[in-house]
Amino acid sequence: MLSAAEHPVIRGFHPDPSICRVGDDYYLVNSSFEYSPGVPLWRSSDLVNWTQIGNILDRADQFSAGAAGSNGGIYAPTIRHHDGRFWMITTNVSGEPGQLLVSATNPQGPWSAAVIIPGLNGIDPDLAWGDDGTCYVTFCSNDPETSGIAQVRVDLEHGIALEAPRRLWQGTGLAYPEGPHLFRRGEWWYLLISEGGTERGHAITMARSRSPQGPFESAPNNPLFSRRSTTFPTQNTGHADFIECADGSWAMVYLGVRPRGGTPLFHVNGRETFVAKIEWDRSGWPTIVPDGFAVPAPHGFTDDFTGPGLAPRWISPGAGFSDFLSFHPEGGVALRAAAAINEAPALLSVRAQDERWRFTAVLELPTAAGLRVRMDERHWYEIRVVDGVAQVQAQIGPVHNVVVDQQQLSGSSVELMVEAADPTSNGPDDLRFSVADATGTRELGRLDGRYLSTEVAGGFTGRTIGVHALDGVARLLRVSYEPLE
Repeated sequence: MLSAAEHPVIRGFHPDPSICRVGDDYYLVNSSFEYSPGVPLWRSSDLVNWTQIGNILDRADQFSAGAAGSNGGIYAPTIRHHDGRFWMITTNVSGEPGQLLVSATNPQGPWSAAVIIPGLNGIDPDLAWGDDGTCYVTFCSNDPETSGIAQVRVDLEHGIALEAPRRLWQGTGLAYPEGPHLFRRGEWWYLLISEGGTERGHAITMARSRSPQGPFESAPNNPLFSRRSTTFPTQNTGHADFIECADGSWAMVYLGVRPRGGTPLFHVNGRETFVAKIEWDRSGWPTIVPDGFAVPAPHGFTDDFTGPGLAPRWISPGAGFSDFLSFHPEGGVALRAAAAINEAPALLSVRAQDERWRFTAVLELPTAAGLRVRMDERHWYEIRVVDGVAQVQAQIGPVHNVVVDQQQLSGSSVELMVEAADPTSNGPDDLRFSVADATGTRELGRLDGRYLSTEVAGGFTGRTIGVHALDGVARLLRVSYEPLE
């Protein structure tokens, strides 16, 4: 088993975790940004081994697939369970102003159509209920009059605010107080937030009050947790949520990144979900124990698309699956070339999860299709088949280049392969592209992984790996993802 302080329990571009417990089961959600379906939903019985049981925003009346551009879309959801019902609130920064709310009696759905609570200008909404049943939405306000952490009483059933937002806490003075979660323990209401920005200065801070409406006093040992200005292999730690476990102990889920390579260090898989234990002192303040859990080893998957639907791991930045994908009657899926309003490809994608991995896509020949490793629309590498020739292309900012264009293919199918391999520069890795057909396996080239990192591309997401049709219809027979760590 691996150390929870150095390795995530949910790997690869699963940021901003929020958690709730029902009986012995834990449920966790993450931000999904431009990708659809949105808000991955996980279940666990031990906080270590997590199974994705769905995506909450999977219909057009909740989140419009393809409507968000790079780093737009769904920010920082909160999941809670109250009076027999699950509630999820989040911000669609590319949609109608306000906070997006859905609910369900069964976490696997169906979830309700989205309701937008107007008048709450900002991001990172949280839900908490007082002793009298009053529901509070606490959020990061972008209104100058209530900047910082703000709060409002709401009527969830009707999706309306019952008052004007009021300023709750400004944090400890670090930049960007955000990501609030309000919860009760004993006689105290605790307000957990993040400060310092979601980069290397990220930190977790806390305040408490006898009332959910404040006033709040800052914890004497703030920040409670940060990896800033250290050489620890996990960095950018923040955006946390606390949970009381079934045995009465407490735990915290939070995000972090695993940067590698030379200065400034490069992280490529986005912000991932970690877990830590919580110990409470006699005065009622928490201490973070980051190595309190073990985590499972990496694992891969093979998908031959036997249907009837897709596994919940699959996402797309540019279109809903029904717009470009159907199950082929003889096996696999048929991918259609499709345009999207956000100019992203109709890409059948998964999140890269590991530091070293190999992804293989088997396609029927002839075809016009590509296997892409993507950060956003301006930063991607791709191996593609065009007119029976395999080529490697790269997009880095405004520069688009065909790197390799010389391998003629033969046979009835082709394997397109990409591997995150050890770096030959000061980067985090090299991305090595290969092709296999009736004549054997050939490496086409390897590209510097630094250019598909957050430090170069910017933004809040991580690498995804996906297949798309370039023209007409491409038949995808099988894919496999294999960790190489």
